[in-house]
Amino acid sequence: MTLSDIIDPFARAQTPPPRTLGRFMGWALRGAWPVLIPAALFSILGGITEVIAAKLLGDAIDRALGSEASQIFGEHGLFLILCVAFFILLRPAILGLSAYAQSVMMQPNVFNLILSRVHRYTLGHSVTFFDNDFAGRISQKEMQTARAMNDVVTELVHSVLFALASVVGSVMLLGAVDWRIAGGLVVWIVAYALLIRHFMPKIRSRSKARAAARAMVTGQLVDTVTNIKTVKLFAHDEFEDQAALGAMGTYRDRFIAFGHVSAAFRFWLMALAGTLPVLLIGGALFYWSVGLVSAGDIAATGAVALRLAQMTGWVSFTLMGMYANVGEIEDGIRTITPAHTLLDAQDAAPLEVTDGRIEFRDVGFAYGRETGGVEHIALDIAPGEKVGVVGASGAGKSTMVALLLRLYDTEKGGIYIDGQNISDVTQESLRKQIGMVTQETAMFNRSALDNIRYGRPGATMDEVIAAAEKAEAHEFILELEDHMGRQGYDAHLGERGVKLSGGQRQRIALARAILKDAPILVLDEATSALDSEVEASIQSALERVMEGKTVMAIAHRLSTLSEMDRIIVLDQGHIAEQGTHDALLAQNGLYARYWSHQSGGFMSPESEAAE
Repeated sequence: MTLSDIIDPFARAQTPPPRTLGRFMGWALRGAWPVLIPAALFSILGGITEVIAAKLLGDAIDRALGSEASQIFGEHGLFLILCVAFFILLRPAILGLSAYAQSVMMQPNVFNLILSRVHRYTLGHSVTFFDNDFAGRISQKEMQTARAMNDVVTELVHSVLFALASVVGSVMLLGAVDWRIAGGLVVWIVAYALLIRHFMPKIRSRSKARAAARAMVTGQLVDTVTNIKTVKLFAHDEFEDQAALGAMGTYRDRFIAFGHVSAAFRFWLMALAGTLPVLLIGGALFYWSVGLVSAGDIAATGAVALRLAQMTGWVSFTLMGMYANVGEIEDGIRTITPAHTLLDAQDAAPLEVTDGRIEFRDVGFAYGRETGGVEHIALDIAPGEKVGVVGASGAGKSTMVALLLRLYDTEKGGIYIDGQNISDVTQESLRKQIGMVTQETAMFNRSALDNIRYGRPGATMDEVIAAAEKAEAHEFILELEDHMGRQGYDAHLGERGVKLSGGQRQRIALARAILKDAPILVLDEATSALDSEVEASIQSALERVMEGKTVMAIAHRLSTLSEMDRIIVLDQGHIAEQGTHDALLAQNGLYARYWSHQSGGFMSPESEAAE
């Protein structure tokens, strides 16, 4: 194991993140102390070496003045050798080790430790969390929080501890020269601390506002780019430009407000820093004039004064950056760390599917409202049964699917798979047992291979190809080529699969579902976005996917459900009818009216709503 591997940079957090700054940082950094402590110690040693350097300079001058010029190397040779060793060997070694600890051991590991924990927690939020925000804004908050905290920790170790060690050492050094000079430095440090105390809270709050505005700009831009085809189709370039400019204008205003307080802080800081050499060197000269200090003491005091004056500038700017980063961390905490609203039970066990029986037992769910969703859904889907679900828009079809996948918890009743309440099993195990193909097929901007293998990441290449062949996707995949020249299964599909036709995207999605080979299959409008010819061409692939599985298929196009074992007709959140295609037609009810409309018959108000 190398020094860069002392800690696991991807170690999982054992608890949810706290919502207060100090506790959140402790949560994010837990496990990082084996690299933080050595890095801090080397930084402190580095600060001490600066004081030792000033002391050696003063001693060298006093020894030179106390000896004949021709005797200086003879009388003080050992001292000079030690000085050379300090400046050429020891000081570079300490500062080099400090840089190594920070750049190799600490920064890469701490950043990834924070980001991995923040990202895992963000992924654990319910879909409602993501529905209520910009995708770009959420990802921006993740990166912003990790980067800002990494910068705070780095600067705390690299600059603040180094400076504190230098200041404490300087006070001790000047105390040995003359206590009154040391007292002057202490007074100056108090004034410096008061200046910091006055400005830093303002910098912190305005930085938080600036970070929030910047994230909104990112969210707005990502939202526009993600939906660029819609923007082009509606000729709304100007509209989107104005929306972006509005977000940018707010960000500009927040940035200017931050700039005002930043400029004021820098002015008063430089003014205060300018008084330090005057105070210390002037004091040393005065006490030398009355015989209380030596010339070497003046040199040591001057070196300390100039070093501290220089340090005051960069340390203060560092503190300003740290406080700005603290504001960004707090902004990220507010966005990312709300409590998860959909949790596994404490004693949740993995779902074990033996047959694939699905039961909706008097299920009700209205999204927390008085009406909407579904109510009193009682449905028993036998193992291997293929059930179609139809109904008007808003009848509750997608709600049933979302509840089956436990994207929401039922408000009444329960859903059972092979006798196990899905609220009592882990969400991950539940969703692993359900394959799904939707109308909006989710494609990653990755290779065709990666997109299919997403169904089962450990699948071999032969298994991927076999799944693609069953989905009738293999032939067109072999002809793919992206803008980087990658071909076939290595070709990237573009963001959300934009480089594929609707039929091709559906075939990739079917191949993914075939590869997953889950015992339960949900088809949510899987062919509604396709024309009839394309739909017919992949019907055989759909039949292969459904073989031997319990199937729940939602469709507006009723012809795709005519061969189902049973069809459920939803109306305003209730099961209005159920039976086979022929039986439902014989009832001459709601399903029959839908069928009549879609096959060219009379268009009733209900069937019109179904469209």
